[in-house]
Amino acid sequence: MSTTIKEAGTTTMDPLPSTDSTSTVANAITQTVQFIISSTTSTPKPPSSSHSIASTASLTTMPTTAAATTAATTAELASAATTAATTTATAAIGIEKLSVSDLSTALQHFGIVDYIVFIAMLVVCAVIGFYFGFIEKKQKKEKGQVPTDEKDGDGAGAAGNEERRGSEALDYLVGGRKMKVFPVALSLVASFVSGISLLGTSTEIYVYGTQYAFILITLAISGLISWYIFLPVFCNLQLTSSYEYFERRFSRRMRLFGASLFVLKAIIWLPIAVYVPALTFNQVSGIGVHTITPIVIIICTFYTTVGGIKGVVWTDVVQSTIMYGSLIVIMVKGTMDLGGIDVVWQRNSDGGRLNAPEWTLDPTVRLSVFSVFVGGTLFKLQSTSINQATIQRFMSLPSLKEIKHTLYIFSIGLTLLYLGCVYVGLVCYATYYDCDPMSTGLAGRRDQLVPLLVMRVLGVVPGLPGLFVSAVFSAALSSLSTLLNSLSAVILEDFVKPRMKNKPMTERTVALTMRLVVVIFGISSIFMVYVVEHLGMVLQLSATLQSSLYGPMLGIFTVGMLMPWVGEKSMFFSSIISFSIMAWIAVNAQIANFTGTFRHTKLPVSVENCDYEFDMNRYLNSTSEYEPHSGTSIYHMSFLMYTMMGSSLNIIISNLATFIFGRQDVNSVDIELLAPFLQRRFRKNKEYDAVPMKQRPFVEVEQSH
Repeated sequence: MSTTIKEAGTTTMDPLPSTDSTSTVANAITQTVQFIISSTTSTPKPPSSSHSIASTASLTTMPTTAAATTAATTAELASAATTAATTTATAAIGIEKLSVSDLSTALQHFGIVDYIVFIAMLVVCAVIGFYFGFIEKKQKKEKGQVPTDEKDGDGAGAAGNEERRGSEALDYLVGGRKMKVFPVALSLVASFVSGISLLGTSTEIYVYGTQYAFILITLAISGLISWYIFLPVFCNLQLTSSYEYFERRFSRRMRLFGASLFVLKAIIWLPIAVYVPALTFNQVSGIGVHTITPIVIIICTFYTTVGGIKGVVWTDVVQSTIMYGSLIVIMVKGTMDLGGIDVVWQRNSDGGRLNAPEWTLDPTVRLSVFSVFVGGTLFKLQSTSINQATIQRFMSLPSLKEIKHTLYIFSIGLTLLYLGCVYVGLVCYATYYDCDPMSTGLAGRRDQLVPLLVMRVLGVVPGLPGLFVSAVFSAALSSLSTLLNSLSAVILEDFVKPRMKNKPMTERTVALTMRLVVVIFGISSIFMVYVVEHLGMVLQLSATLQSSLYGPMLGIFTVGMLMPWVGEKSMFFSSIISFSIMAWIAVNAQIANFTGTFRHTKLPVSVENCDYEFDMNRYLNSTSEYEPHSGTSIYHMSFLMYTMMGSSLNIIISNLATFIFGRQDVNSVDIELLAPFLQRRFRKNKEYDAVPMKQRPFVEVEQSH
């Protein structure tokens, strides 16, 4: 019998004789040496090739076999080589299985095209700010549209209003009240949907299911309430700072109280807004959070400082376009990779992600029907109706008609964007339904889950990861610039100007003050990022902190416009009490969340089909997060209940306080400070034909000109 073995089709071993064992051994050794030489000099193949593995096995096993076997046939040698190759291949596969850290590094392929896309977005924002800060202002000066005098421009009546339209403060803070509907609507969408919402909403769906999506219904409800109660009052009063209302309705100290709460909220929220996109950038590129945040904040501070609200609004238009485009690309590509919408729907259904709010009145249930529809309505109301940043944009429009159109477009645009975020969350779960990256440690934080999906889905196409990162940073930059611009309005109007009544500020001083505020708060947020990164899940954190501050404030506006019998002393007393209670609840809630003494139950996940190595102990330690938990403390309540509790406390306590401090004479309250339907009721009882021009509604003043 004679058999041949060929390696790579090039080397042939001569037949072994079946007799004379001595010559057989000699021939076997000789042929083995020849085989080794030929194998060594042949063209190498990739390590993953089966031929390469077999060749390596032959190199290590054939000499030993030939020397030990005196009468072995060529077939036996071939069989031994095949067995050894199989063993070596199995070992090689085990060695080549990536670890979590290796896989995480492999996914960080943010290429040159991605960097170009990201840098282009930042450059466009800076150019827009430069245009409105220098070029447009120069053009206005050449046309004589910018006042050359140093007047403050706060005269009373129609003349004062027209003078204020040309002032530095009005141009910088509300665009001279001549902004257009569509860009303002897009600006509201961009500033309302921060990086926190863009990433946090999708992560919320992945972790807890579609319960949170039902809050979109509350956008329509809160929009109607805002239109019929709050916005007409702000529009007619022509307020730059919404807290000026507190002084007109109650007192100077109430105005300072509200403005102080806003500043406190801004200090806490600014670093949160920029920290989330920094996490995204870190996930896709490997660049540290504290490396990218100073760069982005400095650019944002620049265009906000020089461009004012016009620069902010038009950069928001660009940024909102990027956000919509990025979400569409992720949704389409992610769905196609999974095999269609049916697969996405089925996997989410099997995983329990297609769920509705629970039917219960238990306030500790994270998302119940009551907390979503009642608490969620008030939560959105404080964001769209009494928020300084929102009011400031509405006040940049020329009349109530334009405000109505803007509110309509804003509501539709915001709903569509949130629906996109919800669907991305469903795609994310369908992608990782059998290998949860948070349990394995591939996603270091929950807020890095969506960026991980993006690198998996879009990473193969140069530029698309850069588009997504640009979208997240666009959301953050719009929110950041909006809040910085609003801070300059509040600091100037509520803290600085009232102290300068005896010596009115010049236009140069006003301009310097507003820009200095933007720079100071922008730079300070860089250092606050170090604090934020230790505070937990950002969507819940943001909602908790914002609601605990704005809940009592919503109560103040509600009492002011709907309950004219409540006086200043009662309101101030109840505001202090309600804010103190909400602060205590919020702090204890964060402590419980940080220490793990209480957590809301998460939906189950799986790691059974992970194709990379990870620490199983990490997964086992995280299983407690999916066990049922219950709590009895008040700070265990749903984060959507904070606004409702804060505002309710303020309304109830202020009315009870009237039994101590007395009721205010209803006739002493300025009718323009009340909600429109109350104004109509009072007008039936009084004659207002002789009302001076300066007290007439804003729309009537505009029409008279």
